[in-house]
Amino acid sequence: MYQPAPPPPAPSAPPRRRTPLMVAGALGVAAVVGLAGAVGGTTVVAGTPTAVEGIAAQASLPNLYGDGSSNGSPGDGQLSPGYGRGDQGYGGPGFAVPGDGGSSGNGYSGDGSTGSGSEVPVTAEQQVGLVDIDTELAYQGAAAAGTGLVLTGDGKVLTNNHVIAGSTSITVTVVSSGRTYRATVVGADVKDDIAVLQLTDASGLTTANFGTSQNVSVGDAVTGVGNAGGDGGTPSAAAGVVSALNQRITTQAEGAAAGETLTGLIETSADIQAGDSGGPLFNADNQVIGIDTAASEVSGQSVNGYAIPIDTALGIATQIVSGDESDGVRLGYPAFLGVQVQSATTGTGSGAGRGRSGSGTTTATSGAVIAGVVDGSPAADAGLTAGDTVVGIDSTAVSTADGLSSVLAGHRPGDSVTVTWLDVAGAQHSASVTLVQGPAA
Repeated sequence: MYQPAPPPPAPSAPPRRRTPLMVAGALGVAAVVGLAGAVGGTTVVAGTPTAVEGIAAQASLPNLYGDGSSNGSPGDGQLSPGYGRGDQGYGGPGFAVPGDGGSSGNGYSGDGSTGSGSEVPVTAEQQVGLVDIDTELAYQGAAAAGTGLVLTGDGKVLTNNHVIAGSTSITVTVVSSGRTYRATVVGADVKDDIAVLQLTDASGLTTANFGTSQNVSVGDAVTGVGNAGGDGGTPSAAAGVVSALNQRITTQAEGAAAGETLTGLIETSADIQAGDSGGPLFNADNQVIGIDTAASEVSGQSVNGYAIPIDTALGIATQIVSGDESDGVRLGYPAFLGVQVQSATTGTGSGAGRGRSGSGTTTATSGAVIAGVVDGSPAADAGLTAGDTVVGIDSTAVSTADGLSSVLAGHRPGDSVTVTWLDVAGAQHSASVTLVQGPAA
């Protein structure tokens, strides 16, 4: 998962390495940069978790990251140039994720050189069907970069969901030709960290050399390839072996954000780096057997990479392309109300849309307190302001930020809904709004 540079200025396309999660005992394969307080830096929501998670597992590991007031510690020779950390709430897509935290810092780690033990030259064969993915996260004032694989000649691309989560625009560059396309989200499975993109006006593309993960064994030689560092150009390649199968990694809770879990992963000794997310894990025959997704750090030293088995990834991609919204798959983009919220059930609201935390005093006893409103959004046009408390959508009562999230998750861009809210004086208001397209979920 991105590559940031010490501010100022922030790099335009930071690399992503990891899943959209923060792995407990693991470093995410993504990084984020340039997190400005685009919406006041208070809380997340009205949107699914974005790609600003997945930067570091802070609890039990040495902190390689700055805390926002100082530089991070020097790189350890395995992660270079180090990945910035700065979690930020945002007025995300139409369904609210509880969270009220603003930026937690923009520290960056030092200049440790990249470990060369597993680095190998990338081959021409490994670059076939490989793409670099660059995203803008306008509501966070951030950018990110990752990797993907061409699924079809007409421009469908497979990647990790966390590579594009929270994005407001996506560009994809085909490595073999250097041609760049705009891309849209066909659909995604957030819980399994898979997404499919569609390149605009693409045709005649060469697909990646997909194999099968069915016969993968411990000890098999593998190579992880991707857009390490998020800089584009010649891909990086890291050789290793399959060290374990059917692995389970748990994302670390931060603030009030619950941890999540990925299962059935291939573990490898290949040095998967930030920006490699969504890229291929090749077998000795240069067939794709996995999608690089996460990397773990053991005792602050060695790094293990984790990949989603390609059979799993292609199965989910087939479901997305077929338009089947079951088992956690969501097609297209979520609806967008344009508010930051926190629950009003306690004196101090707190929580996080994965990796964001903070607090805010509330006066209501029930509802979703608005901590910020995105300029030009449906919420702003309706007259909602910070401090108001949403208590209903249409005929459904809203008692928490999660409740607002659940209600809005059932809607699509273009749907009209009636929002009912209380202002800071306790007066009730309602207005009809048309939900718009939000950032990628």
